[in-house]
Formats: sequence, structure tokens, C-alpha cells
Amino acid sequence: MKHRMHSHCGMNQNLKPNTEVTRISRRKFIWGGIGIITAATAIDSFWYEKFFIELNEFYMGDAGSSTQNIKVLQVSDLHLRSIRSRHIELVKLINQINPELILFTGDVIDNNRNLKLLDNFLGMFRPEIQKTAILGNWECWKVHPLELLKVYQKHNCELMVNHSFRYEFGNTSVAISGMDDLSAGNADFNMAMEFYKQSTYHVVMTHCPQHRDIFQPQIKDIPVDLVLSGHTHGGQVNLLGFAPFRPTGSGRYVSGWYREGAPPMYVSRGIGTSVIPLRLGSRAEISIFNFKKIV
Repeated sequence: MKHRMHSHCGMNQNLKPNTEVTRISRRKFIWGGIGIITAATAIDSFWYEKFFIELNEFYMGDAGSSTQNIKVLQVSDLHLRSIRSRHIELVKLINQINPELILFTGDVIDNNRNLKLLDNFLGMFRPEIQKTAILGNWECWKVHPLELLKVYQKHNCELMVNHSFRYEFGNTSVAISGMDDLSAGNADFNMAMEFYKQSTYHVVMTHCPQHRDIFQPQIKDIPVDLVLSGHTHGGQVNLLGFAPFRPTGSGRYVSGWYREGAPPMYVSRGIGTSVIPLRLGSRAEISIFNFKKIV
């Protein structure tokens, strides 16, 4: 009987260490999982969503994948501080696409020191591609406008500040109207429309998407097919559609299409970052907008 009791006690002694091992293993598993999730989030935020640029393509009106189209490509919020491999690959991709127009919707550089970088960056594009740019808040704050204008003009790029210009592509014309920045400049839609010439298509560029709410009542009889904006970085940190940090001038807008009312507006998530060097839930992007060519 004592022997049986001794055997029973031995079983109890063995059971306790096994339970502790199980608890320790479970703790390690939980903390290990948290570590993996944290590492994956960090990789996604600091590397993947910043450096792997998404290409989005849209067809406007009667345009389709089988029609002959004018390609208008938007690059926004580049915040160019150095030329890295992703910028070189981006230029190679755009040159391969060979759009009729590249539209830079503001905040291409953050300060005057980066004008030479912008010069080098624009020099990598095919020179025959027409380019148009507007000012963002950072350019209004930190960049000398005449020096910026010289760099753009050197590379077949118009800098528009409350102005409009018509481009001809055979039988198809595209009017581009570029606004000054809403938050740091003096955005004036009516001033830009004084230069507007009737065209097949009309695209309005304005850095801050909130500007659309202001100039909507001023459009009147002027046709606008598309508004292109940026500024928000898609929130830069976007948690399942919730973007807690957006700059002044964003209004109710975050990213993507806004078609309620008129005209339709696309808010680009852009490419670069400001303030904090990460993106979470807001992958860098460029976008192509196809307009049917009149043959």
C-alpha cells in the first residue's frame, strides 16, 4: 500500500513541472507571435508600403482598354530628399508607359536645398513627355518659386499657379488648370479660369482636396472632367480606413475616388512621407487616367 502511495506521489511530482513548461511555452508562443506581428508591421510600414509603389489605372468616360487613349499620369507628394533605386525604377516605368502628360500635384520637394535633386530626377524622364506641376504647401513654405520654375522649364514642365493651359495631341485637346496651394498659398479658381480655353477634356490640379468644396460652386458653365489632388498621403497611417492624422487642407478627404457631386476627384496617396518616415495602411502610388483619343 505504501508502495502504491509512493507511486501516486511520484505522478503528482511529475505533473507540476509539466504544467509549468506548458505555461512557459504558451507565454513564449504569445510573445513570439507579438514579436512577429510587430516585426511584420515595421517591415510593412518602413519598407514595403514606402518603397513598393502601386500603379493604378483608370478609364474615364468612353475610354477603355481597347480604345486609343490619352494617358495622363499623376505623381503626387514625392517629398524628394534623395534619389534611390525606387525613384530610378519609377522613372523607368513611367518612361515605358510613355504618357502624354505627367502631372505633379505638389510637394515634389520640401526645401530649396533639394532643387538640384529635382533637376537630376526630372532629367531621367524622356524629354519629349509633357509635364505640368503645381505647388504644394512645402514648396510654398520652403522653396524659392523662381528657382523652382527654372528647374521645371528646363525639363519640359509647366509650373502653374492659378493658371490654365491647353495641350494638343492630334485632334484631342486637354486643358490642365493648376491651382496655388490652399493651405499655404492663395488658391484662386476664378483666376485660373480666366486662362481656360475650351478643350476636349479638362483636368484641374489642386494640392489640397478640400479646395474642391470651395470651388465647386464657382464652376458654373465650365466643364471639368477630373480633379486631381494629393496632400493627405492617404493618412500616411491608415488603420482600416481610419486616418487619425491628416494635414490642414485635407477636409473630409483621405484617398481614392470621390464622385458625389461634380466633378469627380481622385486623391492620391502619393509617394513620399513627411514628419514621420513611415506608411502603414497607405501604400505609395502613382495613377494613370485614360481619356479616349479623338481619331
